[in-house]
Amino acid sequence: MTLSRRDFIGQAAAIGASLAWVGTARASRVKWTERRDLYPEGVASGDPDHNSVILWTRRPFASGERQVLTVEVAEDEAFRRVVAHAPAAVSAASDWTTRVLVGRLKPARTYWYRFTDPEGNGSRVGRTITAPAPNDARPVNFAFGSCQDINEGKLNAYRRMIFEDERAAPAEQLGFILHLGDFIYEVVQYPEEVKTRYDRTIYEVARLPAEPDSFKVSNFHVPLTVDGYRAIYKGYLHDPDLQDARARWPFVCMWDNHEFSWQGRQSIVQAGGDPQPGQTVKVAANQAWFEFIPARVAAPSGSLEQFGPPAVKNVKIETWDGNGLGLEPNNLAAIRSLIAYRALRYGKHLDLIITDQHSFRGDDPTDAEGVGKIYDPSFNGMFSEEAMIALDAGRAYEGGRPPDELHFRDVRIANPRKDRPPRTILGAEQKAWFKSKLRKSTATWKIWGNSLGALDQRVDPQNLPAEMVEKPWPADTYAMLGSNDYGAAYAERKEIYDLVRDARITGFAIVSGDRHSFWAGYAAATLPPRKFEPVGLSFVGGSLVSPGAMEAYEHGFKKKRTMRPIYLVDRPGASRPDWTYNMLLRHGVRSCLEYAKSFDLQRARALSNPQLSPHLEFVDMGGHGYAKVRLTGEEMRTEFVCIPRPITRSDRPDGGPLRYRVVHTARLWAPGDRPRLKQQVIEGDPGLAV
Repeated sequence: MTLSRRDFIGQAAAIGASLAWVGTARASRVKWTERRDLYPEGVASGDPDHNSVILWTRRPFASGERQVLTVEVAEDEAFRRVVAHAPAAVSAASDWTTRVLVGRLKPARTYWYRFTDPEGNGSRVGRTITAPAPNDARPVNFAFGSCQDINEGKLNAYRRMIFEDERAAPAEQLGFILHLGDFIYEVVQYPEEVKTRYDRTIYEVARLPAEPDSFKVSNFHVPLTVDGYRAIYKGYLHDPDLQDARARWPFVCMWDNHEFSWQGRQSIVQAGGDPQPGQTVKVAANQAWFEFIPARVAAPSGSLEQFGPPAVKNVKIETWDGNGLGLEPNNLAAIRSLIAYRALRYGKHLDLIITDQHSFRGDDPTDAEGVGKIYDPSFNGMFSEEAMIALDAGRAYEGGRPPDELHFRDVRIANPRKDRPPRTILGAEQKAWFKSKLRKSTATWKIWGNSLGALDQRVDPQNLPAEMVEKPWPADTYAMLGSNDYGAAYAERKEIYDLVRDARITGFAIVSGDRHSFWAGYAAATLPPRKFEPVGLSFVGGSLVSPGAMEAYEHGFKKKRTMRPIYLVDRPGASRPDWTYNMLLRHGVRSCLEYAKSFDLQRARALSNPQLSPHLEFVDMGGHGYAKVRLTGEEMRTEFVCIPRPITRSDRPDGGPLRYRVVHTARLWAPGDRPRLKQQVIEGDPGLAV
């Protein structure tokens, strides 16, 4: 469908962007001299469709409240064929950022763009790419990544991504980057206060406003105002590799927790202490995200130039609806000040459906009264899977037959969620939207882009020898790890997967982040001894920078602890321990213990527990890097590109060496059939991850 200029003006106004309308190509008439120092955060583009894309830059001025830049869009890098030329306003109210929606572009085309101020001082040149037309059957290529804490590392992954893409055949080049959250970390360390964490240097990122506009917990400074969040975004965007990546590809972004609050949800702020009302903080975080991330989202002002934050107060939430949404008016105004869930069509083969996992989520079931009594801390975070399933489902457990009590060994507690609805991460309104989008999709592949992993983190401590534990784990009970993502949101996940099954939807896949590790497997609502019924594929990408579980265990899991062999094994002569934690999740306790004794991988895998994790094909709890996806009418190919721990910036143009490159390929399955992944190690050694 071809949109009119009036339609585009309406779209631009809805997302707070200026409009550039494509016309006849001609040579640039702008006197442009590149001055990157005056555009310190570079340029960016975002959320492409088949005939438009959003362009972004920041040009701060020392005085005045408003200035007007010129944006040019060209079919060539030399700007001899400029097809769009338009004003782009910047103002102090938007921290001198601008968003321009460029309309009437051609599908599946590469364009170049730049900004110029009234004195002829120009930004760097950016490159962007439009989506193929909705009926275009060409392959789709994109990369996904998350978790880029540059306070503690460097973005060598982007340098690798750029290096490979520049040398790829045009049909193999990436069309966009899907960033699945933790674009920034709102918890900021200052190098003079803490020099290192693990083996990592603490790098300068930003300085936050003083208290009461920020607060400090442990070594971390945390913002409470828009100026604090803005300072962090600017610090991140000064990273040269991130800036180069944003200049090369359009980004499609969704926030995770750290764009707002580490342990927060809705408009509740929590960072290491008790939860606090944070309605003004949520609005500030949303405003900064809107200002620095080009995306098709609507500002509350309806303005072309600024966010227009609603006036809210920090008020304790006392009343909740049946899905755990706080009904306090300031909470609703804060979380609705920016709705980021959205969908993008990319050619014939991709409907990308992106959800927000934090603005509407209910409480964590493990926070319910008395639950700590059925938790044994000596098992390093393991919790009864059966108890978690019951807590998560609430009154909906087993078709409306929740147990009156929960137990672990001989400890029993009253079921604190017996009369509560199932836990939700999406919230009722967003979930209804998501299910409708999924049901109505006509693309070959329906990709759910979300910030949180959906594969169960399941282990079998019932198989630990008696000498390794003070008290044995109950013989009939598996354990689960982590309660904050879809790996433990059993009821809501089942609701979605049942829709996929019952509507006979094929080509359903999940790409996600947050876990700081690589995972590949199947979307299945339940695991043995319940029915194992995969309805799609599920992937988690490793962190771009942020430390993961294996790094923490290498530095914190003492050698004298009896359970160390199921997490780490010290091979004689090796510089670092082998990561048996990967094997624990994929194969189970017995495989870990055999490997710790013999270092014989074949013998260890022969003891794999077949009932533990039929949903997993790959897990690397220490993986950093990104994933590349290629979609055709016949298959989905997901390639994990794993780099060494990114402690320092590589001086190599390719971003440094690789640990491994592993490809998982699935043929498109027929409705009613189950998907199957084929794994191939292309380069390097993934160790105990398979």
